[in-house]
Amino acid sequence: MKPSILDYTQQELETMIPPKFRAKQIYHWLYQQHVDDFSQMENLPKTLRQELAERFSLSPLEIVQKQRSVDGSVKYLFRLHDGHTVEAVLLKMKDAVYDEKGELVHHAKYTVCVSSQVGCKVGCAFCLTAKGGFERNLTPGEIVGQVLEIKKDNDIASNRRVNIVYMGMGEPLDNLDNVAKAVKIFANENGLSISPKRQTISTSGISSKIEKLGKMELGVQLAISLHAVDDALREQLIPMNKAYNIASIIEAVRNFPVNTRKRVMFEYLVIKDVNDDLASAKKLVKLLNGIKSKVNLIYFNPYPGTDFQRPEPERMRAFQEYLLSKGLLCTIRESKGIDISAACGQLREQSLEETNRSNEVKA
Repeated sequence: MKPSILDYTQQELETMIPPKFRAKQIYHWLYQQHVDDFSQMENLPKTLRQELAERFSLSPLEIVQKQRSVDGSVKYLFRLHDGHTVEAVLLKMKDAVYDEKGELVHHAKYTVCVSSQVGCKVGCAFCLTAKGGFERNLTPGEIVGQVLEIKKDNDIASNRRVNIVYMGMGEPLDNLDNVAKAVKIFANENGLSISPKRQTISTSGISSKIEKLGKMELGVQLAISLHAVDDALREQLIPMNKAYNIASIIEAVRNFPVNTRKRVMFEYLVIKDVNDDLASAKKLVKLLNGIKSKVNLIYFNPYPGTDFQRPEPERMRAFQEYLLSKGLLCTIRESKGIDISAACGQLREQSLEETNRSNEVKA
């Protein structure tokens, strides 16, 4: 299997494909012109185009299924070269704005939620991705390719920036080297030019790797999937908490370099009658004292087979209002994709079940 050219930074290509300026040209064709074939790179010598086709594959994944929500979000299922599948989601954060003459005033704003692994090792009790177990890490190109394919599929112009959140399938810090490389590839000004400030890495809380990420000084934003305010409950929801408890996570966050204009995001998945009470809200305020933070309350999205339930809106609002009253910045994440397979891993799980049923019929 040939490696994907999307796996490489511009600097790496400069050492592999002389002279150096060719790498810049290649990046332009890949990320700004969205070519589908090396033969389309017209300002490269024909012999070089042939060489590239012999040495590299272009896209490391393909769209095999997508579901479009009434709210404009689109969920994608990608097939990788080895047959495994991963999910990514395009979220429309703001619609385009036009004036009375029909002329564009503001472009639509998008966020792309990408996967970093096939499956996941963490095994969160509320996450459908855990059901399939862990298969392997994604390569940098497989991470980058998700955004590239989604931009192409939705005709999002190459010069239109999108925000990236590493919140799809997998634990990004378990694949830190490849995720860090993807961050750099995304940020390259000759490519997609997506600043690290527009990229958010979400982690379940591997405290030692939060420290390692901080020392890399990538300039990315950090989000912590907290979901509980005491170790007993968090160990039930996230078994990994036994190795990396809340105290170690908070300590790592306190030492993480944060842009003076930014905050560390704490994701709090709210589950009915599990962690939606005001006692939890009070503990959360105490826990985050002194940290420049923002809390994002998230409605649990039910899926077939789960015992957890979606919280009542009034409980969510009461939780938020308490945090705000104590000076803690807090938002309730607008639920998107409720009418489609919105839960992380749900589309992949449905696809695997359909494949298994098909194989059983053939057998």
